[in-house]
Amino acid sequence: MGQLVSDFVVERLKAWNVERIFGYPGDSINGLLGALQRAKNMPEFIQVRHEEMSAFMACAHAKFTGNVGVCMATSGPGAIHLLNGLYDAKLDHQPVVAIVGQQKLASIGASYQQEVDLVSLFKDVAHEYIYSASSPAQVRTLIDRAFRVARTERTVACIILPHDIQSMPYEEPPHEHGSVRTGIGFEFPYIVPEIGSLHRAADVLNAGKKVAILVGAGALHATEEVITVADLLGAGVAKALLGKAVVPDDLPFVTGSIGFLGTNPSWELMSECDTLFMIGSTMPYTEFLPKEGQARGVQIDIDGRNLSMRYPMEVNLIGSAVQTLQALIPFLKHKKDRSWQHQIEKSVADWWELLEERAQVKANPLNPQRVFHELSPRLPNNVILTTDSGTSAMWCARHLKMRRGMKVSVSGGLASMGSGVPYAIAAKFAYPDRPVIVMVGDGAMQMNGINELITIAKYWRRWPDPRLIILVLNNHDLNFVSWEQRLMEGDPKFNPSQDLPDFPYAQYAKSIGLKGIRVDNPRSVSAAWDEALNADRPILLEAVTDPATPVLPPHITQKQQQAYLTALRKGDPDAEAILKVSTHDVLENVVP
Repeated sequence: MGQLVSDFVVERLKAWNVERIFGYPGDSINGLLGALQRAKNMPEFIQVRHEEMSAFMACAHAKFTGNVGVCMATSGPGAIHLLNGLYDAKLDHQPVVAIVGQQKLASIGASYQQEVDLVSLFKDVAHEYIYSASSPAQVRTLIDRAFRVARTERTVACIILPHDIQSMPYEEPPHEHGSVRTGIGFEFPYIVPEIGSLHRAADVLNAGKKVAILVGAGALHATEEVITVADLLGAGVAKALLGKAVVPDDLPFVTGSIGFLGTNPSWELMSECDTLFMIGSTMPYTEFLPKEGQARGVQIDIDGRNLSMRYPMEVNLIGSAVQTLQALIPFLKHKKDRSWQHQIEKSVADWWELLEERAQVKANPLNPQRVFHELSPRLPNNVILTTDSGTSAMWCARHLKMRRGMKVSVSGGLASMGSGVPYAIAAKFAYPDRPVIVMVGDGAMQMNGINELITIAKYWRRWPDPRLIILVLNNHDLNFVSWEQRLMEGDPKFNPSQDLPDFPYAQYAKSIGLKGIRVDNPRSVSAAWDEALNADRPILLEAVTDPATPVLPPHITQKQQQAYLTALRKGDPDAEAILKVSTHDVLENVVP
């Protein structure tokens, strides 16, 4: 017998430089698993605990490496489980290819077991490319097109391979009418706007007296160019959460994160600027951008669909951040008046002092801000950081100072709970010689992080640097939503939906061969981090934190003030503790 379709698929994946596939087995992909076995597990199949985790890992792999992430699942329930992680990739514009099994061709349409209309199911998340194989000669085209579309469009593509197709002899597409013969390979284009657009952009930026720069994930490789532009224009630089690693936080004009999780300096930067320069960002919270008409705008984005989507820009530039900034810089003039940048720098310095004060506020038993504040100066130079959605993302965004060489990512557009730990696992597979730290709340940990500790326990011994630290904020509360109930709805915390059962996170980590530390004393936080960062295996650091520590945006609107105070008056179960822990923040941010 000649080569089977499944063997060709594995061979073609290797030709596309796929190193690993994140997945979970099932009968409708047994043909592919057999081919992987015959190929001596190259690409390597990484077994996760749940298909959703495999899709998260594929997304994170794409984010951290720039290469296509690949996940694999069986038909029916396995395919359905992929969706959340695939939407994470779609909304954060990451190239991911999902390979999904299906029942045999002859059974489709007969309500067979695990038969799901997969094309319809994936039509939204993989709308750029989703096809099911119907003949062996078609498979080459499906694979090549899926990878090329995923890379070109920075999105999700899906290939459906029925069970019987996998076991058929492979056939090359015939050289005849109606047949297609595709090839592999992809080179990124050099994309810059035409010269006239660059001149118009420079005119707007040169005319501005108070320039604010906002960078996102699209600027991750443009660090030096962004710094040069900020220096020329005397500008401040704010960062969307996905752009946290674009510029280091030791630069005095970098105001840090923006949005609900952001900083006071970023709020002031946007509130007072007369010019907005947005680079590679679609940060959704427009209330944290300048008011319409306040500032002239210039935007750079590789995708023209994203231009003027958050703020009406005067000049819209389609191009890659690095190449467009390099082309633009020669037309920018060095501003002699640095008063605006000096104002920003003072605001940034004051903010770091305020964070120091907030981190030292007593809490019961631990102030979560102190946990992050103690970590920041201890971060290894080449660390990779991931965080889940919730308060862990807020404290990461505010307290952790990024330096050159560090990487960080989160579930941005989808903001999905449960993404932090699988992100960290993917980072560790991509860079096994670098330390990885993931920060999650107890809600996300109970959702799926606990299960993925089993994956870590299975694979960690193969990593040259075994350091993978899982920080769990144990406050028995779905804390971020509890604060949203107060600030957004004016309702007190709803215990039946918000309270979480207790779980011995550190003990559980120890029970499966990892290390575990439980800390509930502020005097022990520093030593706990030192122990974690020098551990000889993955370690779970369980920090017992106070849910009453205020989770407040950098600017409180009058509506939010009223909602907050109303929630406390209605008998919030944590009202007394909140006022005791957060008197300073409440007086500063909430009380009119």
